Amino acid sequence: MQTTSINRCAWAGSDPLYCAYHDQEWGVPVHDDRLLFEFLTLEGAQAGLSWITILRKREGYRRAFAAFDPEAVARFTDAELICLASEESIVRNRLKIASTRDNARAFLSVREEFGSFDAYLWRFVDGLPLQHARRSLSEVPASTAVSDLLSRDLKKRGFRFVGSTICYAFMQAVGMVNDHTVECFRWAELGGNIGENL
Repeated sequence: MQTTSINRCAWAGSDPLYCAYHDQEWGVPVHDDRLLFEFLTLEGAQAGLSWITILRKREGYRRAFAAFDPEAVARFTDAELICLASEESIVRNRLKIASTRDNARAFLSVREEFGSFDAYLWRFVDGLPLQHARRSLSEVPASTAVSDLLSRDLKKRGFRFVGSTICYAFMQAVGMVNDHTVECFRWAELGGNIGENL
């Protein structure tokens, strides 16, 4: 994987894992429920930590949480959650671990109500990614009115570790917003257009 000589968002740095995530996943619209549950879980786990830490533990999370099958995670027992708290391949925070089961159960309730979590989620942006024209990382907000709304609604439905900042990071990751900066090669590939955004 080439990590230099092309323009990327500054946050991607030069770590090959980070660059691969930036180039292939971040900001790409996601409509698969299992992958949406994965990103929601990982973004909650990231709270207070660096994203590269979570990326390095991603395979551990997949093993620990049944490849992010929400039905399987919703059935985890208290004993299984306690065991996960000693699992070195994930973040060993008991509250975050327990929240994953709570979120899986809430996720299934949303899916039952709306047909899919995807259908529920993308309503917040009218089904299309919000296109931005950020010139630098400093222009990217930590949260927005839309992430505030999503956070409030998720909390009302029983989700945990879904504050507005986490929700906005989630929205960026799953392509609900295009926050690649304008000099980044991915910005235009994902629909950025200077004429439409200025």
